[in-house]
Amino acid sequence: MKPLLALAFMIATALPAHSGCRQALALGLDVSGSVDAQEYQLQLQGLAGALQHDEVQSVLLAMPSHPVRLAVFEWSGPDDQRVLLPWTEVVDPASLTAITRSLSTTQRTQMDPSTALGSAKQFGAALLDHHPECWKRTLDLSGDGFSNTGPLPRDVKMPGGQTVNALVIGSDDAPQGDTRQTDIAALSSYFHAWVIEGPDAFVETALGFADFERAMVRKLKRELQGLSLATGPAAPITRNH
Repeated sequence: MKPLLALAFMIATALPAHSGCRQALALGLDVSGSVDAQEYQLQLQGLAGALQHDEVQSVLLAMPSHPVRLAVFEWSGPDDQRVLLPWTEVVDPASLTAITRSLSTTQRTQMDPSTALGSAKQFGAALLDHHPECWKRTLDLSGDGFSNTGPLPRDVKMPGGQTVNALVIGSDDAPQGDTRQTDIAALSSYFHAWVIEGPDAFVETALGFADFERAMVRKLKRELQGLSLATGPAAPITRNH
C-alpha cells in the first residue's frame, strides 16, 4: 500500500462506523507553489469563517442524530498530502467551534511546490472509501491552477457513489474586467472536464483568495442542503462525462 493511501486508511478508520452518518465531507486545500503565505492563511481563515457562517451552521447541525463527518487535508505534489483535521463528527456548536479553532491556528509546512490534482483525488477517495455507511460521500478540492504532475486527474476515477466537487480560485493579482473573468472561465472549464465527477458534481468559483470565504459558503450550502431535510439516503444519480 502506498504511504499516502496507508495514511488515509488510518485516518479514515479513526471514527467508529454507524449508520447515522448523513454525509462524509473531505475538503482538500491547494498548497502548491502558486499559493503564497498570505493566500495560505486566507484559505484556512476562509474555511473556518465559512464553517461558522450562520446558514452553513444551520445546515450542518440540522440533523444531530445523523451528523456530518468532516475531514480537511492540504495537498500539492504527488506524495505531499497533510491531514489538518481527522474525521470529526459535527454534532453541536461546540464541536464546530473546536474545528474552526484548530484550522485557524494551523501553521504551514514545507511541501512539494507542484500541483498533483490526480493524487489529491486518490487521497480523498481513500479517506471517503471507509465510510460507506454515510448517505453521501463528497470530496471537495480547492485549487488555483492546472495539474502539472502525478496521475492525470481525469484518469483517477472515484469509487461508485463518491462525488468530487471543486472550488476554482482566480488570481488576486489578475487585472480587473474581462481578462480576469476569462482566466477563471478557462480554469473552471478545466475542472469541469478533468476533475469533478459523480452524482450532482459542480464547480464553484472565487474571484481570488480574498473571495474564498464567500465562495466556500456558497459551496457548502449547496453540498449540504440536499440532505439536511432528508430522512434517508437519496437515490444515486448517474453523471456522465
